[in-house]
Amino acid sequence: MSKGNSPAFPCVDKDKRMWTGMNLRDYFALEASHGLIEAGHFGVGPNGTGLDTKELAINAYAIADAMLDEREKYR
Repeated sequence: MSKGNSPAFPCVDKDKRMWTGMNLRDYFALEASHGLIEAGHFGVGPNGTGLDTKELAINAYAIADAMLDEREKYR
């Protein structure tokens, strides 16, 4: 399984079927986007700065990719 495609929350049901849900890259990007929003880096603030939705997504996935790269160092 390539980097980031591993399931974030895998589980097996009572019939031993694997359910993967979202992948780890998407989960890391989701968490990164929360951090960017909470830190005030999203939307237009009083001084006219902030990321638009596309920029937010690009930055969130860049952070996710960096997290996955760092994670690979310890596997």
